Amino acid sequence: MTDLDHLTQSLARNLKRWRNERGFTLDGLAARAGVSRGMIIQIEQARTNPSVGTTVKLADALGVSLTTLLDFDQEPRVQVVPADRAVRMWSTEDGSSSTLLAGTQTPGPLELWSWHLEPGDGSASDPHPSGTFELVHVRSGELTLVVEGEEHLLGAGTSASFEADGTHAYRNDGTEPVELMMVVSVPPVR
Repeated sequence: MTDLDHLTQSLARNLKRWRNERGFTLDGLAARAGVSRGMIIQIEQARTNPSVGTTVKLADALGVSLTTLLDFDQEPRVQVVPADRAVRMWSTEDGSSSTLLAGTQTPGPLELWSWHLEPGDGSASDPHPSGTFELVHVRSGELTLVVEGEEHLLGAGTSASFEADGTHAYRNDGTEPVELMMVVSVPPVR
C-alpha cells in the first residue's frame, strides 16, 4: 500500500468515526464544513483524495486536528513522529511544500507545521473557526504574510501570531526559498 493509499484509508475511517462520535449526519457535517454531502460520502468510502482545503474544513468542522483526522492509531501518552512519518499536505512543481509535523488535542486541536516556499509560490487559506490562532516563525528567507488583505513582511528570525478566522495567505515574493514553522490552535467544538 502506498503512502497515499494509507492516508486515504485513514482519512475515510477517521472521518466516519469522528462524524459519528460528534453526532453529525452527512448533511449536518456538509453544512458545518461547507463541503458537499457527496464529497463526504466519497471520502468516507475511500474513493477520493480530497484537497488540503477540503480536509482542513472537515477537521475544523469536527473540531479535531489534521493529525487526528489522518492518524491511524490512538495517541499514546508520548507520540513520537519520525521524519518519514510526517505528512506532506501539499507541494508544487516548483518545490514548495507544507508538512504536518505533529498535532494533538489540547482541549482543541494543536498542530505543528513545517513549510518550504520557493520564490514566487504561496498558499491561501480559507477562514478557520473563530478562536483559531496561528503562530509563525520564519527560519530563513522573507515571508509575506497576508491577513485580511494586509501584508506583513517577516524576515528570518521573525515571528508573528494572529487569529486565523479571516482570509490569510503565505507568499514568497523574494528570490530565496522561505523556511518557516507554524503552530495552529483550533478551539474545541462546542
